[in-house]
Parts: sequence; structure tokens; C-alpha cells
Amino acid sequence: MRTYLVVIDETDEARLALRFASRRAAKTGGAVHILALVEQADFVAWGGVQATMEAEARVRAEELVTAAAGSIFEELGVRPAITVKSGDAIEVVKAMLAEHPEIAALVLGSAAQGAPGPLIAHFTGINAGTLPCPVMVIPGSLSDKGLDDLS
Repeated sequence: MRTYLVVIDETDEARLALRFASRRAAKTGGAVHILALVEQADFVAWGGVQATMEAEARVRAEELVTAAAGSIFEELGVRPAITVKSGDAIEVVKAMLAEHPEIAALVLGSAAQGAPGPLIAHFTGINAGTLPCPVMVIPGSLSDKGLDDLS
């Protein structure tokens, strides 16, 4: 089954990427796999404080991905797979692609203005030719209607 891997966070561009992937999956009989990355806390001298910060970040990521999954299931009937992982974003995405050969495309959202984020810069730059699947970059300037027309 064709699976679209979407890396999400709390940004509008991530919401658009998820909307695009979900609509494509619904129309093609595919699936969506949502990946939420847990930000690693900068080193804090007190281990307990750092552990608490990381636990809170994980809870926020889990809440985000659960809400996103619920909304696409409600709207399109697509029940996504969900993964929440900690670590370097680029390394986590590379590992996901290696572990899941059913992933047919990596779908990333780009901000409407400014430089692309680190994932887009990495996966569309000199490393693009080494990927096992295409990368779809969804422009943040698209409206929901424009996105729906494309997908």
C-alpha cells in the first residue's frame, strides 16, 4: 500500500502537508504515517529538570499527533499510523524511511516565506538522490482550496 510519511509540528505548513498527504491517500487507496519529533532539551545541569522537560515535550508531541490523526480520520476516513520519536530530526526521518519500505513519499511543508527548514534543506539538497522515495514539498502559501484542487 502506498504510504505517505508526513513530519508534523505545530506550524501551518505542517498542517498543509498533512492535509495534502491525507487527501492523496484517500483518493488513491493509500495510507498516511504521521511522524512527530520530540525536541531534545538542551543540556541542563540537573538531570531531573532535563528529564521533566523532555517528558513534557513528548506529551505535547503526542497530543499534537493524536489531534491531527483524529481530524483526518473524521474528515477523510483515513486512519493514520502514528510515530513519536526523540532524536535528531534528519536521522529519525532517515531511519523511518529505512525501516518502512512501504513509504512511497516523504511529504514536508514549507513555510510561505523565508528559508526552508532543515528537513527540506537536507532531503532536497545534495542528499535527494540517495532517498528510497520522492520528496513532496507542499508550499505554505497554498490555501486549503488550492491544496484540495491539487490533491
